[in-house]
Formats: sequence, C-alpha cells, structure tokens
Amino acid sequence: MIYSVRGKIIHKGTDLAVIECGGVGYACRTTLATLSQIGRTGEESMLYTYLHVREDNVELFGFATEQELNCFKMLISVSGVGPKAGLAILSDTNPERFALTVATGDYKAFTKTKGVGPKLAQRVVLELKDKITKEQLSGGDASEAFFEASAESGGNISEAISALVVLGYSQTEAASVVAKLDPALSVEELIRQSLKKMAANL
Repeated sequence: MIYSVRGKIIHKGTDLAVIECGGVGYACRTTLATLSQIGRTGEESMLYTYLHVREDNVELFGFATEQELNCFKMLISVSGVGPKAGLAILSDTNPERFALTVATGDYKAFTKTKGVGPKLAQRVVLELKDKITKEQLSGGDASEAFFEASAESGGNISEAISALVVLGYSQTEAASVVAKLDPALSVEELIRQSLKKMAANL
C-alpha cells in the first residue's frame, strides 16, 4: 500500500495530478478540491494516496488531506459507489460538508452530483450512518455517557460528533473536543471549530 507520494507536480488535468518521486511519475486520480490546493505544475506537493486494485485495472488516487482520503474510502465502501462516483461527490463538496450531510441524513445534497440519483444518495447516507452507530464505535464509559447525554439534550452535539467520526476521528477524540464548545452553536460551526482545535494539537 502506498501511503503517500511527495515530489514535483509534472502534470495536472481535470481529475489528475502526476507527482514525480525519484524519477517516477505517479498518476493520481483526484478531486477538484485537491487540484486547487496542491499548487502549480513545477511546484512540490504531497498527496495521501489510495491504491485501487481490480482484475483489469490498478489506479492510484491522491488527496490533499487525510480527511478527504477518509471520505473517499468510506464512499467506495458503499455498494454501487465506485471510485469515479466517489471523486465526483467529493469534487462537489468538502470533508466537512460531506460529514455533515451523512450525519444529518440529508441525502438530497448528494443528488446535486452528476450521475448520483436519489436511490444511490440514500444508500450512501444509510450505509455510512450505519457504520458510525454507537455500538460500532470505540470509546470509554465517559465518552459513551457524553454521547448519550448530548443526544438527549438536542442533537447538534451528537450530529457534530458523528460527523467527526465520519472524518476518521474516534468517538472519544470527537466527544472530548466538542464538549469544550458552546452547545448552542450550529452543527457546521461545531465541526469547523473542532477541526481547528484538532489540527492545532497535531
């Protein structure tokens, strides 16, 4: 498994970035968001990667952030969603909005992507929400109690925690950060501030 590639950008296309590492050019299929973040041809960049292997094809996918990579891996785990559809969805959103859409069950937001109909959009939300149910998440008694209390108290906090879990954080990490924020904030703002705090602690 190739975890990441770092090197000079030697080519950029509509959904492709080629990164030269040690004299080898790695063609990475990617999103519009990543293409806008990695800089211009000739500059150095780094992409987090995912190697997709099929009987008739091997493709490398690259992303500017680990959050976007996590979203991509979750998307292609959904029945009926291939890499092409996964890139299309992530080109029309960002990890924060993706997590919010899944956590709130707003499947209609995914139908804005070309080629994604209502049935597939509903499947994405249903299958990914199922993956982050409380029973499947790790966490101590304290974080579990906090999750239950937050669910009873409103919903913004529990939805923000669920969204952060979609992005790859553990329930414990998400709950501990969200607990420090104002519960009156919107779900989107809770997610945004949580991500900033987590990034600052890296």
